[in-house]
Amino acid sequence: MASIRRLSTKKYIAEIRKGDFYKSQTFPSKIQAMAWATELEQSLSAGTLVKGKTLRDAFIRYRDEISPKKKSYRSEFNRINKFSRHWLAEKKLFEITPKVFYQWMDEVSDQLKTSSINRDLNLLSAIFEQAKRWEWTDKNPIRGLRRPKNPQPRDRRISDYEINKITDILEFDGTCVTHSRHEIAVAFLFAIETAMRQGEIWALTWDNIFLNKRFLRLHETKNGTKRDVPLSQKAIDLLILLSPQSSGKIFKSQQHSSGIIFRRYLKKAGISGLTFHDTRHEALTRLAQKLPVLDLARMVGHRDPRSLMIYYNATAEEIANKLN
Repeated sequence: MASIRRLSTKKYIAEIRKGDFYKSQTFPSKIQAMAWATELEQSLSAGTLVKGKTLRDAFIRYRDEISPKKKSYRSEFNRINKFSRHWLAEKKLFEITPKVFYQWMDEVSDQLKTSSINRDLNLLSAIFEQAKRWEWTDKNPIRGLRRPKNPQPRDRRISDYEINKITDILEFDGTCVTHSRHEIAVAFLFAIETAMRQGEIWALTWDNIFLNKRFLRLHETKNGTKRDVPLSQKAIDLLILLSPQSSGKIFKSQQHSSGIIFRRYLKKAGISGLTFHDTRHEALTRLAQKLPVLDLARMVGHRDPRSLMIYYNATAEEIANKLN
């Protein structure tokens, strides 16, 4: 590790320590000292790299050591396993250049959306950065790539007509929950009231619900911080339908299977282009008409209020009605 110290007005010393290795030299300027230290560090790194490691080796080690520490572990685990079977995995790390990934992008451009390609590139870049720390390579070929542009954010709204159609097809009359379909309907309506994510809803437990104080507490969120979510009266009424208890999960069904069922019933209802996550867009747009922007950002867990614009999709007609 390099360290630069000032010895006098016109004298600087650069020192390099790496294990048992130590070397120092003095220079008349700090810039010269930094340049010498950088060049020496690079030569030392190149000389100590672990040779012969393939991208598959990096995939497997990253999957087993780094991915389990992340909340998105299951999804990342599957993505890395898929990459491990790709021709990319055969490449030696020191042989990989940006040209290899341009070739990969051309190959998958007809199969993946640009947002998926960029998400995969983010993962690949993280793996290369970790491989540099393992001293398996001294470069990250993902850096500096000309990436495809992400599509415009979704602006799908959910109409009251569609909400009624979805609850009808799920046979939920708003008075009782006696079937897993009813529970999915409650989760759908609850998401529109709270702007909570699907994973957050299915992870809810009764010991984190405070009906008398009209809020619930999330300990695990996407950005890694806990947050308290205020509850409207309608949200409280929906929770009461699920028979509040002192502990245990609120939604008994599995999130994955519930998602499959929800999509199946959307198709039966003849509703296209809708996902469960669109409830967050709809909820934020509705809540923005009731709450100041800072309160809204706090409620939905956005640290930067500007990011709310991704989800806020008020129509020109709705905005015009506010002008009167």
